[in-house]
Amino acid sequence: MKLFTNPDKKEWPLILARPLFDVTELNSKVKSILDEIKNRGDVALKELTNKFDGVNLSDFVVTEEDFSLAESQLDDQLKKAISFAAKNIEKFHSFQKHDIKKIETSHGVFCWQKQVAIEKVGLYIPGGSAPLFSTVLMLALPARIAGCREIIMCSPPDKNGIINPAILYAAKLSGVTRFFKLGGVQAIGAMTYGTETVPKADKIFGPGNQYVMAAKQLVSMNDVAIDMPAGPSEVAIIADDSSNASFVASDLLSQAEHGPDSQVILISKSHNFIDEVKIQIDMQVQKLPRKEIALKALSNSILIVMEDETQIIELINTYAPEHLIISTNNYAEMASKIINAGSVFLGNLTPESAGDYASGTNHTLPTNGWTKSYSGVNLDSFIKKITFQEITTDGLRELGPVIEAMAEAEHLQAHKNAVTLRLEAIGRNKYQSPRLKNKL
Repeated sequence: MKLFTNPDKKEWPLILARPLFDVTELNSKVKSILDEIKNRGDVALKELTNKFDGVNLSDFVVTEEDFSLAESQLDDQLKKAISFAAKNIEKFHSFQKHDIKKIETSHGVFCWQKQVAIEKVGLYIPGGSAPLFSTVLMLALPARIAGCREIIMCSPPDKNGIINPAILYAAKLSGVTRFFKLGGVQAIGAMTYGTETVPKADKIFGPGNQYVMAAKQLVSMNDVAIDMPAGPSEVAIIADDSSNASFVASDLLSQAEHGPDSQVILISKSHNFIDEVKIQIDMQVQKLPRKEIALKALSNSILIVMEDETQIIELINTYAPEHLIISTNNYAEMASKIINAGSVFLGNLTPESAGDYASGTNHTLPTNGWTKSYSGVNLDSFIKKITFQEITTDGLRELGPVIEAMAEAEHLQAHKNAVTLRLEAIGRNKYQSPRLKNKL
């Protein structure tokens, strides 16, 4: 981990740079795979699954028998944990519902919105060395609460053609309607274009490796909506002498173990505290099964000693982290000044892992600085809003001259005529608002 002390603002862009890789060749490979799926459907999916996942499947569909077997294979403690987390996630996301009322913007002019669930959503769940069944809860539960008619899920099978049982259990619990044994680019392609077996989705959600992310970015240009741009996971931590060095080290490592391209940042006013954290990292990392991954991620990571609290806040808002932990004695005050972050964790007893699993907030968040303009997944991610308007006779008599004046100024005569014809039909001068009298 690189250490910087009170770096000048001019140095911040270089210090805070995320790990990058050249995607030119990657995008070319991914596009060719997507084209195969688009043109050859299920045949291409079978060939690609055999090539990339090492399994020859005659059918991608997860059956009721698969779900039942998965449930029987899980121990009761894990099932109870998943159910507990699901209740918290469902409670938090259900609270995001709100009524939209009809309003009268001016006399006789009524406007309102209607919330409509996206009909078909496609959810991607990574498998492999870290089967993210928690992501099933984070995506499928809000989709169900929103009222999505079809919740389509894909996850890669193992060499025996089997999906991790915890993923299947969480999917059944969360209301997934159709599940397919597909991973990587082939899953994104199938949900984008639709095949003989897999339905086309209207919007695709979910994390993945660089191939999955490249596929999502490519299909989002012309073919399907996606949740957000995303890259490797990241966390920034603000700590002071009231923080617990052991806790902070564990939080840094919890993000570092995601992948070798993850990035972790620690900012503190104290050199001594950072030294304590480094000692704790060295001790804790030795016990991790994913030690080598974590160590590679730590090589991309940063320690910063910064004495000015105002500059600390500015640096964080400049970096715009996916996850932010504030474990200082004045964490509430500092949190009120944060404007760019995906999810914020406050105090010594709030680990980032809580948001990853069971506190109730969503862990599908924008990375790579996109928190400056994107929110994490929430109920609105699965909803579109349609606006309506209705104008009465008196309403058109008041609003019509306004529209005519504006349309004429923009040289759009047909727009003006659409109003003028109606005003002539109903009688332009039978009503005029006191506010507009002698003004138009």
